[in-house]
Amino acid sequence: MTHYQQLTIEEREKIQAGLWERRSLRGIAWGLGRDPSTIYRELYRNIKGEKRRYVPRMAQMRAVERIQTRGRRLRLKNHNIRDYVIRKLKAEDYSPEQIAGTLAIEHPAYAISPEAIYQFIYAQYHRHGYGSCLGQDLRIYLKRHHQVRKHKYSPFQVEKGPIKNRVFIDARPSEVAARVSCGHWEGDSMVSRQSLVGLNTLVERVTGLALITKIQNTTADETTRAVTTRLKTYPWRLRKTLTLDNGHENAGHEAIMEQLNTRVFFAHPYHSWERGTNENTNGLIRWYLPKGTDFATVSEERIREIEYKLNTRPRKRLGWKTPLQVFNQSVALEC
Repeated sequence: MTHYQQLTIEEREKIQAGLWERRSLRGIAWGLGRDPSTIYRELYRNIKGEKRRYVPRMAQMRAVERIQTRGRRLRLKNHNIRDYVIRKLKAEDYSPEQIAGTLAIEHPAYAISPEAIYQFIYAQYHRHGYGSCLGQDLRIYLKRHHQVRKHKYSPFQVEKGPIKNRVFIDARPSEVAARVSCGHWEGDSMVSRQSLVGLNTLVERVTGLALITKIQNTTADETTRAVTTRLKTYPWRLRKTLTLDNGHENAGHEAIMEQLNTRVFFAHPYHSWERGTNENTNGLIRWYLPKGTDFATVSEERIREIEYKLNTRPRKRLGWKTPLQVFNQSVALEC
């Protein structure tokens, strides 16, 4: 009798390559020497989210986490800590990391890890949050709470025609990836299926400052206008580079470079992690404006409110300062 072996990262990368090549699940399984049901389960677990793409490294991380947490009883035993966690989640929109960081400062004797908070939230449900509720549903207060979703779309997407004169991220200065200086941005568009109205999002990589702009459509002209309008208000040294995805709303990248004197780079197709700061921020915005929201019905005031909330939330990597505080310090140094 043979024992089941977990998929390796190399096998997961081959699955991704097979999806890009439009091979069938059975063909991918045959190439790996695996049962087709193994490939189906792997995709069912890991093709989620708005863009529905399979990312091998994320799948590997989830698999390791499942193994490490298997069989554990997950809860916070101290009622003072529970009350603090629930209050911060519900009343102040804090994430588990922010709660753990501020708790350690305000009540050092009660210091806990962010993971303990996540475990407390999901321990109230059978099957790690996918079954029936045994307590109050705190998942709704998480910025990226897990949901069971039905497969409606193909697990891969085909790029449209290439954007002319793209410069890929390989040519981007190394200081951008190292996050050693302010002024390097990532951009994306969020779309609504109910109307043409969308959102343009820009995020500064070092500070995490987010700019959200309502756009009447996701054409290149409208996107270019939104990007240049928001970024031109800052000194040039605070808008040195911009990294985009390969959506055709970014076809006006040369106009952006000309108007802002900002170098524009493109992530590789299907490499969303190369714009991880922006992807994470879009996930936070989706907590306020869930998938299915018609952006045409969202007021400018509401968008400004969401932008302000994101920019005034303490961040662990900023020493629990807010993006707005750190960015304003950078602006002061440039003036």
